[in-house]
Amino acid sequence: MSITRKKGPLYLQVKKIIKDRILHGVYPLGTNIPSEPLLEKEFQVSKMTIRSAMQELAQEGYVEKKSGVGTIVLRNTSFSKLSKGKRFTEILVEEGHKIEKKVLGAALADIEEGTELRRLFGARCRKIERLYFLDGEPYIHYIHFFSEAVWLDEAAGLPDMQSLYDLIEESRIELESFRDRFTVGFASAETGKLLGVPEGAPLLKRLRYSFDAEGNAVEHSVGFYNTELQHYLVNYDA
Repeated sequence: MSITRKKGPLYLQVKKIIKDRILHGVYPLGTNIPSEPLLEKEFQVSKMTIRSAMQELAQEGYVEKKSGVGTIVLRNTSFSKLSKGKRFTEILVEEGHKIEKKVLGAALADIEEGTELRRLFGARCRKIERLYFLDGEPYIHYIHFFSEAVWLDEAAGLPDMQSLYDLIEESRIELESFRDRFTVGFASAETGKLLGVPEGAPLLKRLRYSFDAEGNAVEHSVGFYNTELQHYLVNYDA
């Protein structure tokens, strides 16, 4: 995997990629991260870059390096200052599942007048389409819309496993509140093909909104979940 200095310090880019893999079960809890030589070869960076990335992850409690054993995954959940509720993907990873993401497209899109998107974002927004896989099976079809304040190099593309909230953070935008709505949706021809279900099949439809401190919409996402594969789960800590 290639990374570039245009996106910031190399060790931070490596750290984010490895952290995302931990959070999505690519590197399960209690297992070893690939060795430094393998990571150097994958990312095409120096040994010091890999070590700096691993030191950051160790300081945040995600990994621990043990002599003669290697670097072990200690934690696979993140912390949200906005809620005690764990993210859905984190719950699945804790249960031993593996989550993968594939970017289907990213573009700057014009918005039709009279639509909800026009009310939220104005004349244009950034659009990212992704497909989530659960243990190798297509599970969620997501379409994300962002305000133009969120920086995205459409020509360079978006790494499949990158957290979209990291993308917002890199744009120096701080999210203040979220809102979720759930309803029953029906698979379009495209969604049905992606999820492997018939057109018109009932699916869980999730509508998510994110706002900054001034109440401006930053993100609106529409997700279609194949709950025949896995129910939607919510766990709250006391």
